[in-house]
Amino acid sequence: MDLLREIEAEQIAQLGKKIPDFKAGDTIRVGFKVTEGARTRVQNYEGVCISRKNGKGIDGSFTVRKISFGEGVERVFPLHSTNIDEITVVRRGRVRRAKLYYLRTRRGKSARIVEDTNYKPRAEA
Repeated sequence: MDLLREIEAEQIAQLGKKIPDFKAGDTIRVGFKVTEGARTRVQNYEGVCISRKNGKGIDGSFTVRKISFGEGVERVFPLHSTNIDEITVVRRGRVRRAKLYYLRTRRGKSARIVEDTNYKPRAEA
């Protein structure tokens, strides 16, 4: 098993991406590369992260939910995708769940997430 972790760590280091420390409940802005014909541009997708899957590994992913024109839109991003230009944490949310799927049924004030004002970054091991 240790050999698999080493190979995975090599692959992640080879990508050379800086991924911020974020969790479910945080509002994040994902700069996603969109190809239109021959041109490539960066399109920002901003919303609440409602889940993280498979941790920080090469197969990790996260789901971002936003409200667009009154309709809820969710998008799943691979964590180490080459199409992701950058991930920015806009605000930290204080939640007590790892998966916030209950937000799918909520609208308006009941869908709000309280901001975490005394956030302490995790110590890297």
